[in-house]
Amino acid sequence: MTDPLIRNVSDTAFMVATYRAIESERPDALFHDPLARKLAGDLGQRMVDSMSRRLFRRPTATRARVMIWMIAIRTRIIDDFIRSAIAQGADAILNLGAGLDTRPYRMQLPSSLSWIEVDYPRVIDLKEERLAEEQPRCRLERVKLDLADLPARAKLFADLGSRFNKVMVLTEGVIPYMSNAEVAKLADDLRSQPSFRHWIVDYFSSEAVRLRKRASVQRYMQNAPFLFEPSDYFGFFAEHGWRVGEIRFISREGKRLNRPIPIPILGMALFAMLSLFMSKARRDAQRKFVAYVILEKVDAG
Repeated sequence: MTDPLIRNVSDTAFMVATYRAIESERPDALFHDPLARKLAGDLGQRMVDSMSRRLFRRPTATRARVMIWMIAIRTRIIDDFIRSAIAQGADAILNLGAGLDTRPYRMQLPSSLSWIEVDYPRVIDLKEERLAEEQPRCRLERVKLDLADLPARAKLFADLGSRFNKVMVLTEGVIPYMSNAEVAKLADDLRSQPSFRHWIVDYFSSEAVRLRKRASVQRYMQNAPFLFEPSDYFGFFAEHGWRVGEIRFISREGKRLNRPIPIPILGMALFAMLSLFMSKARRDAQRKFVAYVILEKVDAG
């Protein structure tokens, strides 16, 4: 059930950009991304329509709305993390696997901030072409680099580490597609740079990963499978010198923003009834499926 529209991990950026565009068009949007559709183009919309038809049978099905909702909450959480980092003195944002992100254009950022986007040459070329007439709000650099090219990656990190004093690293929707060994190496390489102090990562509970593997979404995303499956997520990063600074769970953040998960009333009623038979630990686990985390580097010694 592989869809030829999604040939690899980087192709998912077109779908995610379309989800951001859909959120931006709401009257109560959690953020506004006026460039999302320009970047995603027709390909992004065709991906969304194809997934909706093949998995959910119709474009407005519940699970399609849930995916749009998740991207909206994720985007808002990371926006907040970045604002907080800048307020605390970050002088650079290093966005690894930047995809079709447009934060340097759409967020209110200080002109003195440096924003470095790193991605495959084909992704960078597309962004530079489609955004040629747009003006970023901060100092924007783009680097054409395959993150799997370890010598080139190490050279880039060393260069940036020497140029800036306090760097926030962003890997939005990146590490789930990397193997445990690849994430471990990335964690070590980032930690080796004294000025790389914080790192934003995705968190999926082990149960969330298992459910995704059983879901029809996994068959649709066969060319872009999740690979990162540590037995102890937080312990994994602790072993590589990173600890949790802040964590925001999608479900809790949706509630805080008055944007609950878009499940029909009947489905909510059924879930509420089933919850009566769940243990407190089980209910808590259900609320902690997906989150976004700021990792802080642990100082040696």
